[in-house]
Amino acid sequence: MQIVEATEATPALVEAFAKLIPQLSSSNPPPTQAELAELIAAPATTLLLAVDDDGTILGALTLAQFRIPTGLRAWIEDVVVDGAARGRGVGELLNQRALELAKQAGATTVDLTSRPSREAANRLYQRIGFELRTTNVYRYTL
Repeated sequence: MQIVEATEATPALVEAFAKLIPQLSSSNPPPTQAELAELIAAPATTLLLAVDDDGTILGALTLAQFRIPTGLRAWIEDVVVDGAARGRGVGELLNQRALELAKQAGATTVDLTSRPSREAANRLYQRIGFELRTTNVYRYTL
């Protein structure tokens, strides 16, 4: 297995996200080919893919990096690993690569959020060094 940056919104990538996104969110549809192309082309985002030796996409992670007055911010978003591939270290490899990229870019911290119900994911984040923050997360729905 290898972790690679998505460079093109291929039909195989669209198909992989059609399978992965329902495992991550029941309220959001999978991205279209045009939406994936926009994500890949965006300068503030890096779409990482875990690809098996046979070319199967096992999981994905989005790293968002943007500058604000207090420094370079880095966020990990939409981490998803196919249910059939869980327990193989896919999530850890995706996160480790994202952390490397953020450090190389000059970020000093990386944030993420995870629902408490995602127990295995939360254990993974703590095991690789993420610390639970005491903060309020607010959402405004448009």
